[in-house]
Order: sequence, then structure tokens, then C-alpha cells
Amino acid sequence: MIPVELRAGDHYPAVIVGGGQAGLSVSWHLVQAGVRHVVIERESAAHEWRDGRWDNFTLVTPNWHCRLPGYVYDGGDPDGFMTRDEVYAWVRGYADSFDAPVAEGVHVRRVDRRDDGVFVVQTSAGEITADTVTSATGGYHRPITPSWAADLPERIVQMHSHHYRNAGQLPGTVLVVGTGQSGTQIAEDLHLEGRQVHLAVGRAPRVARFYRGRDCMTWLADMGVYDVPAGAQAAAKRAATNHYVTGRDGGRDIDLRLFAAQGMGLHGRAIGITDATLEFDDSLTANLDRADSVAESIKNDIDAYIAREGIDAPVEERYRPVWTPDGGPTRLDLDDIDAVVWAIGFRADWSWLGDLDVLDSHGHPVHEWGATAVPGFSFVGLPWLHTWGSGRFHAIARDAEHVAVGIVAALRDVLAVR
Repeated sequence: MIPVELRAGDHYPAVIVGGGQAGLSVSWHLVQAGVRHVVIERESAAHEWRDGRWDNFTLVTPNWHCRLPGYVYDGGDPDGFMTRDEVYAWVRGYADSFDAPVAEGVHVRRVDRRDDGVFVVQTSAGEITADTVTSATGGYHRPITPSWAADLPERIVQMHSHHYRNAGQLPGTVLVVGTGQSGTQIAEDLHLEGRQVHLAVGRAPRVARFYRGRDCMTWLADMGVYDVPAGAQAAAKRAATNHYVTGRDGGRDIDLRLFAAQGMGLHGRAIGITDATLEFDDSLTANLDRADSVAESIKNDIDAYIAREGIDAPVEERYRPVWTPDGGPTRLDLDDIDAVVWAIGFRADWSWLGDLDVLDSHGHPVHEWGATAVPGFSFVGLPWLHTWGSGRFHAIARDAEHVAVGIVAALRDVLAVR
């Protein structure tokens, strides 16, 4: 990586906002094309892998999925799962491998487009201009907590999953709210530390780690599931939470029913506080059944693929629930809770895009495989940018190449006009 010192008045043919794997991947292509550019990163390149994950974090996708332009995982465990620090080192190594030009510690405050087509980029290092701008900041910006979180007693420690690192940060009994990938893995982390854990279970689906001799995500990749374009998927599918599973200790299922049988308290969706009591709805049974149903439907698809392709794969017994809830809503006395981890996601913040016409009426990016209606402005690194694989290492290289080709074409148009 080549550190870049931004100065007021600088002009770049291309500016990339965000120094994670998506922004760096576009940078790689621009380096190959000989395009002068800069990657602007508010913190440090790849910092989210180090600063936004807990100590025992691992990837949930196999290491062989990790393949960026000109740079693929070549370690000794392609079917394993890199730890937080290993992923951080791998992505930082990528930036170093092609001397990515990165301005670290610089905050992009606003981007506007002048009448002559030039972008004005206001940064903490001063105002610069650019012929093209690419947003590579992802779609997860501001941690979400419910409005009624303010009604919890002050003695209860509250923390968003983004800031969770280990059990030592939290006192006593912990309630985890949310069962996406972060919520379930944090609940497991606390559970393995011997803590009393309560978990508010949402509608997130799950997937088995292994089935019929292989990792389920390897089966799905071979089946082309991660390559189906977003336009061919229903809106509900694109908005759905990712399936929960873990890569910890070589990878295994996350079975919430097993956790309950071992003493974890499972509840439905947390809905608020009444008379010093935390109330949960009666959705637990349905949510657990739904998660199991999704996991089994994926196995059905794998079975069909194996039969269709004539693959010799071992036969495996199907999952049998080890615990069933009593049904009905539940409640917890606030006196019985010492800490809460909110794992209910993030809200996007596109306020820095100024008056650029690249968002819909709900504030969501409007694009076609990253390209927007504003000439020279593009997105990369968004979930479902083009396919399901866009939100993971599996398809970043393909998306980055497509977006970079668009940047080079836009620059040709600029030169033709000028």
C-alpha cells in the first residue's frame, strides 16, 4: 500500500470512497489500467475486519471463497475458516501486493457534481475534485437499537454487536437480541464462556455447516446459487437476513435448540418493557421451525443436485430437533438481566452523497450492477449489487471488474468531451 496525503485542490480521475476489500478490488483494476486514483478511507484500510468483529470471530464462508482480483487465498486450509486477525492480515496484504494508493484517516463529508460534470469531494483534508467517484462503503453504517432501549435501567450494560469483543466486557446474565449471523455467534461465544444467556430469536434462517460430505456453501457455490442475478430473485429474498452458521473450531451448525437444552433461555421477538419486565412475543416456535425448514430445504436442493449430476456422495440422516419450546409469549424480570447485546443490524447513512440523484424515495441506492443514473458515479460492495455473492468474498472480484470497466469508460467519455 502506498500512503497518499490528500491536499486541498487535488484533482483525480477516479476517487474511491472506502478502503475495504471492495474498494481495494476496484483500485487493483485501476492500477492495471494505468488510471490515476486514490482510495479514501476514514479509518485505516481493512479496519472493519479488526475493529468491528469480536475476538473469536471467524469467517462463515470457506477460505477458498476468498479471492480478490489478482489475489486468492493460497493457505493450507482452503476448506477452513480464517479468524478475524487472519482476515485482516490477508486484506491488508492485498493492499500491499499492488501498492494501492490509500489516503487513510480522511473523512469524506460530502460529494456533489458540478454542471460541468466534475465531482466536488469535501473531505477532512480539504476539498478535492474528481472525474469519477465510486462508493465502496458498504451498506452497514449506523448500529440500530430500538427506541425503548432508553427505558432500560442504567445499571444494565447495553452494547451493540459491532462493539462486542468478548464476554469479559459484560457483567452477569446477558440478553442477546437478534439471531442473524452476529447475534447467534455472540450468543454462542457467551454460552461457551459459561455465561447465563437469554436470546431473543428473530426470523433469520439457518444453514447446516456440512451435508453429505462437504460444506453446504461449497455445494451452493457449485450449484451456482451465488451467481443468480438480483433481478431474478424476489425482493423478499434480497432483503432476507443471511443464514446463521459458524466457522468456529473448524465449522459447525449453530443449533439454538441445542443451546436451549444446555440452559440458554430462548424467547420470541423482544417487544418492549412493561412494569420492570421485558416482554417477548409468541413467535419463538414459528421462528425456530422456519429456520429449520430453510436448512432442510437447502439440503433438499443439494440432494437434487447430487442426483441430477450423478455425484457419488455419502448419505446423511436429516436433522431432528432436540428441544421444543412450550409456546406462548415469555417475559424476563429486568432484575434478572445485567447486560444486553443488540444484534439487530445497521441503518445505512448516505448523507454524504449530497444532492446526487442516486437514491430512491426510501433512501436506498438505485443502480444497475453498480452503475447509476449520474454519469461517473458508481457503487460497489453492496449486498446484492449483482448477485447473492456480491455481499461476500465469493463475487467481489467479478463486481469490481465490472465497476472498474465502467469507470474507465466514463473517463474515456470525459476525455472525449474535453
